[in-house]
Amino acid sequence: MDEAIVLYPTPAIGHLISMVELGKLILTNRPSLTIHVLVAPPPYNAGSTAPYISSVSATIPSITFHSLPNVTLPPTISPHHETLIFELLRLNNTNVHQSLVSISERYSIRALIMDLFCSQALSVATNLNIPGYYYFTSPAICLAFFLYFPTLHRNTTKSFKDLNTLLEFPGAPPVPSSDVPKPVLDRFDKAYDYFLDCSISAAKSVGILVNSFQSLESRAIGALSNGQCVPDGPTPPIYCVGPLIASSDNSTGGNVTVPDCLKWLELQPSQSVVFLCFGSLGLFSMEQLKEIAIGLEKSGIRFLWVVRNPPTQAHSLATSVQSHEPDLDSLLPEGFLERTKDRGLVVKSWAPQVAVLNHEAVGGFVTHCGWNSVLESICAGVPMIAWPLYAEQRINRVSMVKEMRIALPMNESETGFVSAAEVEKRVRELMDSDKGKLIRERTLAMKNEAKTALNEEEGSSRVALNNFFESWNNTS
Repeated sequence: MDEAIVLYPTPAIGHLISMVELGKLILTNRPSLTIHVLVAPPPYNAGSTAPYISSVSATIPSITFHSLPNVTLPPTISPHHETLIFELLRLNNTNVHQSLVSISERYSIRALIMDLFCSQALSVATNLNIPGYYYFTSPAICLAFFLYFPTLHRNTTKSFKDLNTLLEFPGAPPVPSSDVPKPVLDRFDKAYDYFLDCSISAAKSVGILVNSFQSLESRAIGALSNGQCVPDGPTPPIYCVGPLIASSDNSTGGNVTVPDCLKWLELQPSQSVVFLCFGSLGLFSMEQLKEIAIGLEKSGIRFLWVVRNPPTQAHSLATSVQSHEPDLDSLLPEGFLERTKDRGLVVKSWAPQVAVLNHEAVGGFVTHCGWNSVLESICAGVPMIAWPLYAEQRINRVSMVKEMRIALPMNESETGFVSAAEVEKRVRELMDSDKGKLIRERTLAMKNEAKTALNEEEGSSRVALNNFFESWNNTS
């Protein structure tokens, strides 16, 4: 019977792409395998994954996608979209069980590899005697936090949002308690309970694969591997197999402005352009957009800026994917586009991020600190300004600035607002200062380390992947 791996990602494009890249890596080393990807319907409108799935299906016949049925979600009072994801994946366990049984009729399933959000499915794998692994799509420092999360939970009765202190956990610099992911700020929120359960479950898996590499996060990876993050029990083997990123921008589809965007970069001097892009869910108010524009204009630095419509409802992701393009004249300061036309370009809604970051003209990246974007920037050798917006991105910023030393922080007010003066200061500092030069040199060094980790025979990620394959023999 042929052998298969089943992948179960969170239903969001960034998680899906990262999981498929893991599948591609596995196939590169074990081409006889087939990869089956379980795709749950997203509980909110985060953009269609259909074009991406069609592209992968057409080019890699060894990867098969299985669409799980829709489920009816119960009402929730949690303000966090992560709660909807957890509810959806919990209710999908029956469908996951049926899919695994169906796949096992034709294939010998060597492993079920789940996203952290899919922890409810670990019991399904256990019941079917299938080894259950996790794939952590965020950095190792965040895995260290989540595995240590139950210990932090036991050590206080307060919510993180009320602690006003620096959190200490293995493998990390001190992290402000307010910088933990928003869904776990309030211990009385349903999302907090879900993440706590996830953290406990992850420690019970057969192993955890992480989209990172040894030299980028040596301290966090050391703490994880030495068992320091689960002080009251065993830690599963940790396999850092990254950086896993898409090699092209086929995830979102085309945009008529994209060719012009790349043509414009061709006309700019080497490493002279700062690129601003904030992910599929990164939205700013009109007031914040105007402030960014003022800062960019005053900086005098060349820029390429992706602008999306502001959210139409507070805290709503249902409107994050918009059907109409932004009206730049109404969103940006009067005359801004005309005054900056000789050194700046504003792109509506989307740009081919991988292609832009790898362009010779780009010398800096203002990012929301989504881990896929961070890895793409590292692999392109582009230093960053860290402006976190949601999820685990504030912890990412702490690590990017203090541990990895590949970014400058964008400092916001207590309400999360960033002034034009701060934008101007940080852009200039990154693009035209000795400190920015040091960060650029460090990022270029990490670019080379990333290549070595995956491509050299004794590279750390190649060794970790081989250790992962060896673990199958111990779980058979």
